[in-house]
Amino acid sequence: MHFKYLNSAIGLAILLTLAGCSIIQNNESVEVVTPVDNTPNYDLTSMLQSVQAEQNSEPQDSSAFVPLKHHKTLVNYVEQMALDLVDTLESEAQDNNSINIAVTTIVDLDASLNKSNQLGNQIAESFIHQLQKFGYGVVDFKAMNSIDVSNRGDFVLSRDIEKLSESSMANYVLAGTLIYRPNGVAVNTRVINVHSKHVVATSRKLIPLYVLNKEDIYLSSN
Repeated sequence: MHFKYLNSAIGLAILLTLAGCSIIQNNESVEVVTPVDNTPNYDLTSMLQSVQAEQNSEPQDSSAFVPLKHHKTLVNYVEQMALDLVDTLESEAQDNNSINIAVTTIVDLDASLNKSNQLGNQIAESFIHQLQKFGYGVVDFKAMNSIDVSNRGDFVLSRDIEKLSESSMANYVLAGTLIYRPNGVAVNTRVINVHSKHVVATSRKLIPLYVLNKEDIYLSSN
């Protein structure tokens, strides 16, 4: 019995020795690289695919974008449009005093070009302030020749053509149109030379809906 177990143990030892030699011989042709600083290996291909998948899963509709918090107002956008106009107007005349601008209501871009709303009127009022602030002469053609005094109050502005002066000191007029988009309102403005009808300055800006909604500006036509 002892010889039987002894022969089995010897045979097992021989098999293990031969297997070890085979593993060593096979590993001689394989170059094993062990990181010295134990830095983990990253699969860059998988990482790039993961990032691309996340980007593709995000909504691409810009009209659905509404910031949680913002400080933008309608006046900010009118100021930017006024800056665009001023940059071109500076090359039109040698000094700002030679330019007198009459600001008209911004209207809907339709067949009639005589419909507007609260947004169009508010943009026009803001342009009067911005152009005056930049040093340009602004002519208010809605001013009457006299003050209308009544029990309702004292008024100098009117839309009654019979109460307004036929003469105008403005040599330029600011006009503009409103185009309604799913994500906002595109405002196109231009300054026109009254005598030559040449467009001397233009500006375009998209006012997002979330800015208009924050200020409760109605877009329905008057």
